[in-house]
Amino acid sequence: MKLALVRRSAMAAALCLCAWVGSPRCATAGDGVAATAGDSGLQATLQTLAQRAQPGALGIAVLDLDSGKTWRVNADQAFPMMSVFKSAVGAAMLDRIEHGQNSFDQTLVVKREDLEGGIIRKQFQGTQETFTVRQLMSDMVSESDNTAADTLIKFMGGPAIVESYLRAHGIEGLHVDRYESGNTQLFEALHTGETPPADETDAQQDQRYLRGYHAFLADPGNRSTPAAAVQFLRKLWRHELLSKASSQYLLDLMYAQTKPNRLRAGLPNGVRLADKCGTSPTIDGFTAAYNDIGIMTWPNGHAVIVAAFLTASHASDDARQAIFVDLAKSVAAALPPRAN
Repeated sequence: MKLALVRRSAMAAALCLCAWVGSPRCATAGDGVAATAGDSGLQATLQTLAQRAQPGALGIAVLDLDSGKTWRVNADQAFPMMSVFKSAVGAAMLDRIEHGQNSFDQTLVVKREDLEGGIIRKQFQGTQETFTVRQLMSDMVSESDNTAADTLIKFMGGPAIVESYLRAHGIEGLHVDRYESGNTQLFEALHTGETPPADETDAQQDQRYLRGYHAFLADPGNRSTPAAAVQFLRKLWRHELLSKASSQYLLDLMYAQTKPNRLRAGLPNGVRLADKCGTSPTIDGFTAAYNDIGIMTWPNGHAVIVAAFLTASHASDDARQAIFVDLAKSVAAALPPRAN
């Protein structure tokens, strides 16, 4: 998505924050800290990170898969996902393949008018190209390609198919309600098929993008609680969503995501991360979504799940990144593998 940075306005900044904090599905960072078990030092660290994120809102859930202990801050609040939802789309697609409804080798046609942001758009030639389901799965999860995600969702029958798959597996707080193109329309403040006015001035474009930012924050669609994201990853890790082979296939695609380097940047040597990030455009210095969910895995099989969602942040990219790096470092230090 091509978005210009909107000029900063003190009034706009205040409105952006109020749009998030005032939502009934959300809370300011630091509120509603869940009861914890285990290391109180890690809990204190999570609360400190949430305070650092203010006036944005940060939600975190951590699960040690060995001990079953959890640490949570704002873990039951719903946050916009952006590309985080692609891991759920991948699981729903794999479920259909397992049940013989589709196959990896089926081919799908992508037309130029279907293109969204990502690697497919950058490499696209001509008016249409053909991709296998396998290619689209890799592009969607490992490369976070938006065109691949929308193509697979449409192929399955729409977002409702992914929703029903999640509900059938007991996951209630992770919602897939729209395509990536729907996010684009929200941020650009355009209706389906609508284009910007030909005579639109820079100032008018700025105001349109600002309206789109407010619309995205106010829209309840495509959101997840940190707790639900952890539940999804726990079920994936334990083969409760898919067969062992399909679970490993999706995890391998998530291990292969290396950009953006968010939680992964804070891991010690030897620790891997199967993750899915999500990032919105930054408008007027505010970022609506800056997320990462993943499973940290040590060489001996020790595994810890971390889900972190940051919204309505006006911190710099470096400052946002530092929060996620410090989170990963803190979790890895607090929850090392047990000695045999």
